[in-house]
Amino acid sequence: MSTGTIIAIAVGAVVLLVFVAVVARAASRRRDERRREHASDLRQEARGRSIQAESARASADEQAAQAKRAQAESEERAAQARQGHAAAERQAVEAERLTESARDQHARAREIDPDASDSGQDEALAINERSGGEGR
Repeated sequence: MSTGTIIAIAVGAVVLLVFVAVVARAASRRRDERRREHASDLRQEARGRSIQAESARASADEQAAQAKRAQAESEERAAQARQGHAAAERQAVEAERLTESARDQHARAREIDPDASDSGQDEALAINERSGGEGR
């Protein structure tokens, strides 16, 4: 082999190595670009899902707030009902106390009045007539 042939083979080998390196580098760049595009698509999809998640979270928070308001309203109505019931009980107790006081006063009046009958029937009839004739 001549020196020219050896030099041609060496130059050919170097050119081939440079060509392989350039092709490999271009392939690496294309692969990196595909990866960047894929990563960009994934980021965009992730942003969309984040927006959906935030919307779902806001909807859930709104539903929880509505349920809490409804529960508070229900508890308020129950408290008002308990207060109404307690007021009715107090009024019933007061009415009973006033009725008992009236009976006691009628009994004392019968004891004092020489013309009143001892049975209390006349007072009972008078009270019955004043209250609208109930019990007849």
